Amino acid sequence: MKPIRILVADDSLTMRSALVALLGEEHGLQIVGQARDGVEAVQKARALRPDVITMDVNMPRLDGLGATAAIMAESPSRVLMVCQVSEERQLDLSFRAMAAGALEVLPKPGPGPHELRLFGARIAEAVRLMAEVPVVRRHRAFAFHEGPKAHPAGVGAIGIVASTGGPPALTVVLRSLPAGLPAPIFIAQHIAAGFTPGLLRWLGEVSESQVRVGKDGEVPAAGVVYLPPDGCDLEIDPEGIVRTPASNGVHVPNGNRLLHSIAKVYGPRSVGVVLTGMGDDGAQGLLAIHHAGGATYAQDEASCVVFGMPSAARALGATDTLVPVDGIGPLLAGLCARGMKAQ
Repeated sequence: MKPIRILVADDSLTMRSALVALLGEEHGLQIVGQARDGVEAVQKARALRPDVITMDVNMPRLDGLGATAAIMAESPSRVLMVCQVSEERQLDLSFRAMAAGALEVLPKPGPGPHELRLFGARIAEAVRLMAEVPVVRRHRAFAFHEGPKAHPAGVGAIGIVASTGGPPALTVVLRSLPAGLPAPIFIAQHIAAGFTPGLLRWLGEVSESQVRVGKDGEVPAAGVVYLPPDGCDLEIDPEGIVRTPASNGVHVPNGNRLLHSIAKVYGPRSVGVVLTGMGDDGAQGLLAIHHAGGATYAQDEASCVVFGMPSAARALGATDTLVPVDGIGPLLAGLCARGMKAQ
């Protein structure tokens, strides 16, 4: 089996050397080049054609955003962004780099050898996972269709689950939703600790609705988009109150937990969506909404970065409706509008 070929781009000699050492000792991974800035990263990506690039966000001459955009235009590769979560500018650049084609964003390690060792293990795992993602993706236009009829009592809540490739997909969905929806939207986007503030700002820039972090104990408001606090799950309790328990599972936040809670509280007025991502999180929760009589959708393969989660949902029988990412927002808006007319 061929090794996974990696290009390491970071202007810090210390961090670059640490990454080369940590990844170089992992079985099946091969460092094929190093870049000291964004310009060099673009040049070496073109010459070496690596399988995966670890990309620092803040670099001289050309930052990680510009380098990612240039690489995806000239010599597409799988890009993993590495950023300092304590700096707002780096967080914002990381999410913009994901819109340009980066697959994932990981936090830089804290001081100390233990933190560095944990970082090395995490980035090695991410490299192996990302190496399986196709680099070139096909896109197609969406032809809107009516979809299922709204429940006579209207839409009660919308739950959306996403993982790899999710932040850009979420911007597409939220950008096409009008303000004043008659239901709250709850989002479970798998994300590393420290990145929620950046995701909140990024989604808030494109959404006509208010986007905010849910507070434990609050009553959800119609037309508001809720994210869980850092390191927490997001769910609705039997009284219809927002709960944000600490997440203790593999997926943070847990999509199944969110969708199961929506199904229990809102029943046939539930709407569930599973977007791009690896694995099968969200499939069981979407099935619960389906069994409760709610509307269920999953992103189609052609517009996904990774079709794993939508495919799992379809295989489980949670939904038969696969929708291109640019059609999900209009579909949800239409469902809400028809629900309001039915009342």
